[in-house]
Amino acid sequence: MTLQEINKSYNRIVGSLDSKELKNAFDSLQALIAGSREYSFQDKLNELQDTYKYMLRYRIEGAKDPMQEQIYNNLQASTYELADSVKQKALAVESPLSYYSRRRSLNIQPPLTYKQLHDQLLLEYEAGKHKESDAFNILIFNKIWVSSFLKREEAEDIRGMLRDNALPFTTGSQIVSALMLGLQEAFDKEKILLLFDAASHPDEEIKVRALISILITLYTYRKRTQLYPQIANRLAALAETPGFTKTVRTIILRFILARETEKITRKLQDEIIPEMLKLSPKLSKKINLNELTPEDLTGNEMNPEWESFFSDSTLGKKMVEFGELQQEGADIMHSTFVHLKNFPFFHELSNWLLPFTIEHSYFDDQFTPDNESEKQMLDSMTFAAFMCNSDKYSLYFSMMQLPKEARKMMMNQFDSQATEMIQQNKEELISKRGKQDTIIGQYIQDLYRFFKLYPGHLDFTDIFTMPLDFHNLAILRPYISDKESLTTIAEYYLRKNYFNDALTIFDQLAETDQDSDILFQKIGYCKQMEGDLKGALEAYLHADLLNSESKWVIRRIAGCYRSLKQPEEALKYYRRYEALNPDNLSVQISIGHCHLELKDYNEALKCFFKVDYLDSKSHKAWRPIAWCSFLTGKYDQARNYYKKILDNQPNAQDLLNAGHTEWALQNIKGALSFYQQAVQMENGNFLKFQEQFGQDVADLLIAGIEETEVALMLDQLRYKIEGSF
Repeated sequence: MTLQEINKSYNRIVGSLDSKELKNAFDSLQALIAGSREYSFQDKLNELQDTYKYMLRYRIEGAKDPMQEQIYNNLQASTYELADSVKQKALAVESPLSYYSRRRSLNIQPPLTYKQLHDQLLLEYEAGKHKESDAFNILIFNKIWVSSFLKREEAEDIRGMLRDNALPFTTGSQIVSALMLGLQEAFDKEKILLLFDAASHPDEEIKVRALISILITLYTYRKRTQLYPQIANRLAALAETPGFTKTVRTIILRFILARETEKITRKLQDEIIPEMLKLSPKLSKKINLNELTPEDLTGNEMNPEWESFFSDSTLGKKMVEFGELQQEGADIMHSTFVHLKNFPFFHELSNWLLPFTIEHSYFDDQFTPDNESEKQMLDSMTFAAFMCNSDKYSLYFSMMQLPKEARKMMMNQFDSQATEMIQQNKEELISKRGKQDTIIGQYIQDLYRFFKLYPGHLDFTDIFTMPLDFHNLAILRPYISDKESLTTIAEYYLRKNYFNDALTIFDQLAETDQDSDILFQKIGYCKQMEGDLKGALEAYLHADLLNSESKWVIRRIAGCYRSLKQPEEALKYYRRYEALNPDNLSVQISIGHCHLELKDYNEALKCFFKVDYLDSKSHKAWRPIAWCSFLTGKYDQARNYYKKILDNQPNAQDLLNAGHTEWALQNIKGALSFYQQAVQMENGNFLKFQEQFGQDVADLLIAGIEETEVALMLDQLRYKIEGSF
């Protein structure tokens, strides 16, 4: 079988098992075993089939087996595991994926047990041999990552490493990442249970990484994990940890925020940076950059003129938004460091997920008396919450490429700025909650870098292409289905404009809460933004029943009715809004449009004239006044308003309507001239003009234009455009 056929067959087996179609799974597994010629698995498959047939026969005979559900679950789990084993065996030799190629390379080396690796790592670390201990950490990472299925004694040895406080915290952190990546390739109960062990670790970095890895794994195997009572029991025990639900909520929100990374990158590239470039020449004329000293760069005072520059451009607003994103924990650094991942350090896969530490062997040569600034900078970077670990390494290696003097100045500057940032957030950073939130954000960003930027990232299933709606996982539901959690997650989805995701949760909340007008307002809004106007209207009407004083809801209802081409119903609600807020000109215009759609042109004119009177500086009422004047036969009035419109940046429709008005006043030459200008404004597209013109023929006939004249006018226009009239 080809690699593609193996994967296709495996996916078919998993699909059948997920759908509880055990017979189909057996048939597909039989084909996979035959196609891969790994007949050693045949006995196990026969055993599973025999057990299933016996269970079915027992059931058909009417006997009630209290163990039936457990037997069935065990059969499912065992079939999943057998399929995993067959697939791994079939791909082991020829698959080019990193997982299998790294496994093959490790098999060449002298095999070391996890206990031997543990002992050797501890020896090197206690001797202060950073290079050697880093090498053993990498070896441990790779061995765990590519291990097929851990034996219990192997799992116990890894557990021993996690428990050994004499080892650096990076070891435990890397063990967790290796377990997570390995689980993304193949399900392994022992690896999952090790993650639960790590989630109770005293070190915050290890504990948080483990919890994130558990959530990712539970999502990846959302059908399978239900078959293992041990997993559910360990999750229940972990959930008793103080603050568990809040931590899970934070992780979910951070993953939602990770969706924004590409949008933020585009905003930086398309909006903020171009605005900064626009300002650069202006700023360079005002100040001499060459005269600035490091002290000037790090001072607290800004050039007062800068503020006026900002206010004169859109950059000010964008920078405020940028600052808010940074405060929220958004990944604003991704675009900056996307091209700084080519250093030799990143050639090793495990380093992409390595916590930043000054004990790494890459820094050993930097700690000399004459470069104390670099030591200080590294110390600052260790505690800096605004950068993920991967980017900290990138920044340092980038700085190392600079000339010595430039590097020294930059490091002094960074240290000063980083120290300031850390000082500003000192209380948050030293608190347990603040530290936890920082680790969550940094690790998720590290994962994002890995799955998007690692040179071999296509060998991995990118978790960030998945919805990652952890709140919908059956196994997690008991712990995050409380009202506070669901509301928090839904509100965050709403704020980030993920309306369908928010709606799913709001609908769930509405099942037990039919009395919250705010909840139904949000349901209506989400549906409206998703294009479901009828559903939105239904929700808004329910909200209106609960609170008839909400002007926002009343106006939304009116807008839905109008969009649904029910101007009469829309008018009722606009009138209700008008009673509560009589001076709202926008609503007056909407009322006028409703009358316009109902062909009640005189009433429409009253509304539009009111707007024009109350807001004489605005031109928003001119167009509807002009058109309604035409429709009611007030052609001189229409002409006056079209003259004002044409003096203020008219569009093609304005020129068309002005032409109609002149024609109704028997000014055929004037009409012809305006029609020609309208065609020109449509880039000479006569067909488009003709289509718009045709929509108004009925109104022209009412205005007294004879039907025979319409065709003549269009032909006159054709000749005039050609220049032969």
